[in-house]
Amino acid sequence: MCGRYASARKKHELLEEFQVEQDASPDQELAPDYNVAPTKQVYAVLSRVPQDAQRAVRQLRVLRWGLVPVWAKDPSIGSRMINARLETVAEKPAFKRAFASRRCLLPADGYFEWMPVEGEKKKKQPFYIHPEDDGVLAMAGLYEFWKDPTRADDDPLKWLVTCTVITTQAEDALGHIHDRMPMMIERERWAEWLDPKLTDTEQASRLLVPADSGRLVAYPVSTDVNSVRNNGPHLIEPQQPEEESALF
Repeated sequence: MCGRYASARKKHELLEEFQVEQDASPDQELAPDYNVAPTKQVYAVLSRVPQDAQRAVRQLRVLRWGLVPVWAKDPSIGSRMINARLETVAEKPAFKRAFASRRCLLPADGYFEWMPVEGEKKKKQPFYIHPEDDGVLAMAGLYEFWKDPTRADDDPLKWLVTCTVITTQAEDALGHIHDRMPMMIERERWAEWLDPKLTDTEQASRLLVPADSGRLVAYPVSTDVNSVRNNGPHLIEPQQPEEESALF
């Protein structure tokens, strides 16, 4: 699963990188976050057709990580919906409607996974996984709108917009760390993936092609990332694995 990631690029960089036409959250500028965790606010790139418009417009929005389905009684379910498995995303009740027309890209610099420490039942070594060229990761995501029945119609918090990360089986080079990884969308498929008029789930599924083997690199990092209270660029600095440092 993908349960933590880093997203430190500034908004203007993402607007340019993803060729965004509209800043849909103009009053929100997220601080660099090296320990993005579930329920946090995150940037998402998506395309929607504005009222009285003829075509979809690519937007950058601030959403909450942890998808809340339209049928949910309350938003607490979102903390358990941070990932959607590629193998079942088109059939699962929580995700199938969003997969049909509400797909997005979740920009990241890299993500974290944990590998059990040999000989230690409860210890796990965190690894930071990122593009070898330090480029941006466009993680495949879904977003959903949830209407809070306890709030008045004119309440600005009436609608909650949330998202989830689609995951797939990890490539061989990374599978020894964790058997799952976020699904990436390559640049040439961004437009089609984001197109809300593409409602054929079989066609959408064909866009989910694993990243080329070897594009991502991984190295051990500090266990400080284990706590969501910790943040900062030191969390992605290479560290000596715990089992090795214990020998010295």
